[in-house]
Amino acid sequence: MIGVAAPAALLHAAPGVGVRLVGVAVVVAVMVSYVLFRDWERFGPLLLRHPALLAADTLIGSLLLVSAGPDTTLAYVGVCTPLLAGLLYSWRGAACFASLQALILFVVHLTLKADRSAPVAEALLLPGLCVVAGALGSTLRGLMLRFGAATEALTAVRARLAAAEAVSAERARLAREMHDSVAKTLYGVALAADGLAATAAAPAPDPARIREQAELVSRSARRAATESRELLMDLRREQPERTTPSRPSKPFWSELADCVRDFAGRTTLHVTCACPDPPATLPPLPAAPARALLAVATEALENAHRHADATRVDVRLRVDGTLLRLTIYDDGRGLPPGTTLEQLRTRGHFGLLGMVERAAQAGARIRIGRGTHPRGTEVRVELPLRAPES
Repeated sequence: MIGVAAPAALLHAAPGVGVRLVGVAVVVAVMVSYVLFRDWERFGPLLLRHPALLAADTLIGSLLLVSAGPDTTLAYVGVCTPLLAGLLYSWRGAACFASLQALILFVVHLTLKADRSAPVAEALLLPGLCVVAGALGSTLRGLMLRFGAATEALTAVRARLAAAEAVSAERARLAREMHDSVAKTLYGVALAADGLAATAAAPAPDPARIREQAELVSRSARRAATESRELLMDLRREQPERTTPSRPSKPFWSELADCVRDFAGRTTLHVTCACPDPPATLPPLPAAPARALLAVATEALENAHRHADATRVDVRLRVDGTLLRLTIYDDGRGLPPGTTLEQLRTRGHFGLLGMVERAAQAGARIRIGRGTHPRGTEVRVELPLRAPES
């Protein structure tokens, strides 16, 4: 608006010093406005601390207004000054600058149109708009401050919710780790101790058998202590794990085969494990999804042994398009109809819940049920594979 009104201001200015003074005022006003607009983050706080800068801008604008006249766009630029003052300095600043700008506009209108019979309402129109603009600016300031306070409160609530979610996720992770490690090991210790007690209570106890079972109890107890210590070290860890290169880990299919072989060796179940031939056709998996799938397979095998009364377990691993499909099926009695995760949680059975959480953590989809079989339980995990980088 200053640029649009500049020709009128220069044409109405007195020749010589007047034109030069108005020209300097135009240049200064345009440059100051441009600098404030471009670097408001830097000059905005300066303007907040020194209201005299806005007063100087108002006086420069009044010089141009006197030269151009109250009928140009500069009059509306002057109306915007109380609005800005209300936004920056609340109602006190708005009242001060509205009074100053209204007085300037009123005096300029009376001075330049003294020879005309201009009505009083026309002379009071722009000063009245200054008062309205100042009140609007102070009102907008209050609304913006309240909105800022509400935004800060919302940010604080979101931060607390994020912290609570992080704590909940960490508790769930530790619960899964304890269930998959310490709880199972202690259950094995209990079974081994029961076997040792039964052997020792026999009419003719076998010393070799007693020694073997005692060693099994001892190894299981030491293993439980080691797993507990690892969990405590994980809780005490303050720094994130370093990503330094370590020794290369075994492929996922090899770890799965070892897990199945170990399970078959310590149980009486008939276990089969099928994977693509040759196994090299399986794509490599990142460490986190591989650990999650291996934990799901281990839990499914243990459930088949402890709860399903199964005689056979089939483990299959194959690639179907862009999915890596892992299936564990047992011919046991299967899950009761209508079983839900919430029911299992309330009853203290966290195995299936941990399987679902681990699959979700790995970005996989898991299905637990009979599948296409007339009986038993099938656990199917489908993990999307990443496209190979070209």
